Amino acid sequence: MTILPPNVSAEQFASAMRAFEAAVGKEWLLSSEIDIAGYRDPWSMVRDKPGELLPSAAVAPASVDQVQAVVRVANEFKIPLYAVSTGKNYSYGGPAPNVRGSVIVDLKRMKKILEIDGDRHFALVEPGVTYFDLYREIQARGLKLMIDNPDPAWGSPSGNSLDRGVGYTMGPYRDHASSTCGLEVVLANGEVMRTGMGALPGAKTWQEYRHGFGPDPAGLFFQGNFGIVTKIGVRLMPLPEHYRTGKITVPRRQDLHGLVRTVNYLADLFMIGEPVFSSPLHPLMKNSEFVAEATRQGAFNDEKLDQMAAAAKLPFYQVELQFYGSEGTTKANWDYAQQLAVRNVPGARALEGVSFPMPLTREQIMDKNPPYGESAIRRYAAVAVPNLTTFDFIGRHVENPDDYVHLHYGMFTIVPRSAEAVFQVQRAWVDLVHEEGATLVTEQTPRPSVLTMPLQWHQTCFFMWAGFPLQAEGRPMSEALARMLELVLDVNAKNGWCEYRAEPLMQDKVAEYYGFNNHVLRRFNEALKDAVDPNGILSPGRGGIWPKAFRSLRGKVGV
Repeated sequence: MTILPPNVSAEQFASAMRAFEAAVGKEWLLSSEIDIAGYRDPWSMVRDKPGELLPSAAVAPASVDQVQAVVRVANEFKIPLYAVSTGKNYSYGGPAPNVRGSVIVDLKRMKKILEIDGDRHFALVEPGVTYFDLYREIQARGLKLMIDNPDPAWGSPSGNSLDRGVGYTMGPYRDHASSTCGLEVVLANGEVMRTGMGALPGAKTWQEYRHGFGPDPAGLFFQGNFGIVTKIGVRLMPLPEHYRTGKITVPRRQDLHGLVRTVNYLADLFMIGEPVFSSPLHPLMKNSEFVAEATRQGAFNDEKLDQMAAAAKLPFYQVELQFYGSEGTTKANWDYAQQLAVRNVPGARALEGVSFPMPLTREQIMDKNPPYGESAIRRYAAVAVPNLTTFDFIGRHVENPDDYVHLHYGMFTIVPRSAEAVFQVQRAWVDLVHEEGATLVTEQTPRPSVLTMPLQWHQTCFFMWAGFPLQAEGRPMSEALARMLELVLDVNAKNGWCEYRAEPLMQDKVAEYYGFNNHVLRRFNEALKDAVDPNGILSPGRGGIWPKAFRSLRGKVGV
């Protein structure tokens, strides 16, 4: 049975479908049961339930002209659209829309790499271009450029950047939204707009100066619903001559303060790529005495924890550093990082990592025995080779033998870039487990503990990750999972932390926390939305922004 869009009759929908077919061609109007199945969220909390966010159909335009035609049809028949680049963002709802019955605008056929400049270090691509596509084109042309790709890399630079995705190399590049420069957008009225210098006919610097003249509206199209992006400029990192890693370890829990200060200093001088914080004490989580101390309610006993670490002959925390440049500069920066760490943290030690000329060989990338257990997954990403190895984290197998599952169905909480903030998160999440019985897994351990560590994908803040284990039949149980999500969100907000993105079922909940001055930010965005999209056809509800025509659905997604 066809799922109709809200307030659209079967007759109106049939007329709209004929008009969509005329716009994109019969082959690319997708409405069969098997077609619709391809646009489901595979990890949905309400899968197979009445509120599941299923589309009514999908269209796959091949050009900007066809996107414009689709938008005009949607306006005529008041059909909500939901645009996706490749629809592979399964961690955040995949291709599923915010409004049940929406028509998906699948941009996968728009796959042109319009320009790559190896001297000025940028690319201009259409939304269907994947990280694999861009990587292969760079290799085929023999250009000395690196992409910064996320895990997994089957998505697109367009889609990942527009959802503010992140990567693994140097700070300006691994913040994918900030590394874009210049958008082409089909607006709700069907007009085509270019942001920044692109507004200048014949502009030569569209991918080099993002702001242009006057207000810069480009940010409205990131996690927003103000237009359909049909071209995006991406800044690319020049391929360095050399890649080097090294690790700094510290012996005591409170040494994290000095370690973080050291890393912040190096990062803000752009001397290092992504720093990878972790704890060598993870094996002790099999020891019941250590677990009791590492996950105790109330204040942690740092003295006792330090004694346990010393007895195991293991440092408490560590950070892996990455260096890009010439062989000489990477060596000099690594030497300086060691000296700085020793000055800031008594007892800090340095361990040499790898030192390779770039580009790495296949054997170097796939090294199964890297120094000090360096992650093979991060090796791929750090040298900008797109891959799907992140799926090794899901399910129990030889590479993931522990008694819990790393499921990327959870939250990445933005917290300050300080040891104090990390300790506060550890304390808050451990107490939540004790007080509410919440079932959480964290970045390194099967539950929140003193080993819960930050990710530093973004240059200037920490991400703290909390996920949820799979339940019956390999799927999350919706009521229990929703309750746990809300518990963590509430605790985070009370401490001044929150998520930076969310899947459709949680976007209204997350947006509710951004409530300064009676939600003035949301009210401002919705005033703009009503002005530029009066019929509310473009991705209603996306980012918690509801147009007047669909505002009654706020807080009811998935119900």
